Amino acid sequence: MVLTNGEKVLRLSGCDAVYASSEVLLRYLAGFEAENGCVVVDKTGTTLYTDKRYIEAAEKLFAGTCVTPLLYTQKELLTRLAGYEKVGVSFDWTAHSEHVTLEKAGVKTQNIDEKFAEAMGVKNEWEIENISLACKIAERAFLKLLPEIKEGMTEAEVAALLEYYMRTLGAQGTSFATIVAFGAHAAVPHHETGETKLKFGDEILIDFGCKVNGYCSDITRTFLFGDDQKHGEFKKAYAAVLAAHELVKERAKSGMTGAEVDAIAREYLKERGYGELFTHSLGHGIGLNIHEYPSVSPKGTTPLTDGMVFSDEPGVYVKGEYGIRIEDTVTFEKGKVKSFMTETDRNLLIL
Repeated sequence: MVLTNGEKVLRLSGCDAVYASSEVLLRYLAGFEAENGCVVVDKTGTTLYTDKRYIEAAEKLFAGTCVTPLLYTQKELLTRLAGYEKVGVSFDWTAHSEHVTLEKAGVKTQNIDEKFAEAMGVKNEWEIENISLACKIAERAFLKLLPEIKEGMTEAEVAALLEYYMRTLGAQGTSFATIVAFGAHAAVPHHETGETKLKFGDEILIDFGCKVNGYCSDITRTFLFGDDQKHGEFKKAYAAVLAAHELVKERAKSGMTGAEVDAIAREYLKERGYGELFTHSLGHGIGLNIHEYPSVSPKGTTPLTDGMVFSDEPGVYVKGEYGIRIEDTVTFEKGKVKSFMTETDRNLLIL
């Protein structure tokens, strides 16, 4: 039997009901996006409470499904919640003022943040399809961008054009603020895209992604804008980062912990003298949030399983000189790594 996301969280929580009001959890539990609303899941099904702006759309969307849309009234909601013995709530995703309101109404809450993380960490078929489409859109936008990159463009102009292409291809928005770094700026892993102008011989690092039905993609490509024959060390390091990236895809297996998968790339780069220059974790979970469970880092104790989606993004950063990151959004399928990125080349590109 295929469980809805609400049923999955309810079973894991061991509670009589699950309650959530954040936009992210509203999307996760009910598949609906609204600025104002909440969801209650119990053994009878999933109830979406929303206001007059959304109720008509919700009724049309959920007609004949297991989700029941109702017009929100605080009194009715609190009376219902107070009738349960134990209500599972994400403390991380619920405002303090709302906690106070629930407490005053006599609602007996239990923190189930770990259960939400566990449930959201393993994607169902519909979630995988959305992430896959978000990845395709990101790659196709990047391929449209490449021939448009010209000397004198600013980092901000390149980022804006890439985001425009993602939108025209069907994205609902970006997964995060697009990072475009020229030259030595790439040595800062989370460089703030600015007004620096592109010149011949610069390296370009672009970290970007988009959303489809709320689900994110995440991809980084590093390449050269012309070759001024001054990139010998860069090219050597690029080859090492690429090898580490591909080694993860080859050797990582379902059942390994995040730390074990991280170590595949980390040990390879360490053996080649780049260990101290790989300054972040190999990856992070990706879903409705760009960073979520599981952790693919030296501290990642969770075994990775089929259906988990995460990034494979080893990097090398030399302060004041260059930075390299090669990133795909990947998943485990039948015990092996499968990349969602199938249309862009990871070999060093020179425009």
